[in-house]
Amino acid sequence: MAKRTSPISTAAVHVILLGYTVIALWPIFLILINSFKTRKAIFREPMGLPSPETFTLIGFEKVLEKSSFDLYFFNSITVTVVTLVVVLLTGAMAAWALSEYRFKGSTWLALYLAIGIMVPIRLGSVSILQLIVDLNLINTLTALILVYTAQSLPLTIFILNEFMQQIPKDLKEAARCDGISEYMIFFQIILPLTRPAIATVGVFTMVPIWNDLWFPLILAPSDGTQTITLGVQQFIGQYVTDWNSVLASLTMAIVPVLILYLLLSRQLIRGITAGAVK
Repeated sequence: MAKRTSPISTAAVHVILLGYTVIALWPIFLILINSFKTRKAIFREPMGLPSPETFTLIGFEKVLEKSSFDLYFFNSITVTVVTLVVVLLTGAMAAWALSEYRFKGSTWLALYLAIGIMVPIRLGSVSILQLIVDLNLINTLTALILVYTAQSLPLTIFILNEFMQQIPKDLKEAARCDGISEYMIFFQIILPLTRPAIATVGVFTMVPIWNDLWFPLILAPSDGTQTITLGVQQFIGQYVTDWNSVLASLTMAIVPVLILYLLLSRQLIRGITAGAVK
């Protein structure tokens, strides 16, 4: 007989989750409301909602007129989308190979990927910079794509490998008996069944790339290759900071992440839940 959960325990769990939600969303809420207020109102009432007297779009006007925000946005979109496609495709293929085919050295390869998760890639920033310079890729979006791909692949392969191992072997053997090639099994059977995991990995991959400042700063700091996070820094000075422009640019930078989450929220929750159950 299943054990019934008491109402007090259920209420406590909901209170904890609600509190965590408020803590997580509060900084985003402050950015959004202050991006539509005057500078004086930001410092006088940082937690107050915009009123008819304090409402202004001056920050958005400055960002769109006095900076190359469209270029920064395009660079961030290009780097993020290309990296996502490369990481998800190659990561899914590698995870399929590790989960389905046993070969000599597969255990060591899995251990190597695990080390890639545990060791922060930023520890090798000097060597990465030297490699990018030797390849003549400095101040190019290609350099960022390569670094982010290397950064994201270990975790992608690890997560997708765990999900693919849960797919029944009978399903794959039945497809082989029908004469379906390994490529068709992968693209027509395996990938559709791992959509929740792919959505989860996609969100976990996109957010760090979109928010990263470190590698754009050292690998692509030129005016033509700056990303959003690096472009926002022009409004932050040593003595004076244009907070209207900073908050407005951050507000516009949040939009793609919110859209991605809304599109993938159902698959994301399914993927996280399946991983928790496992």
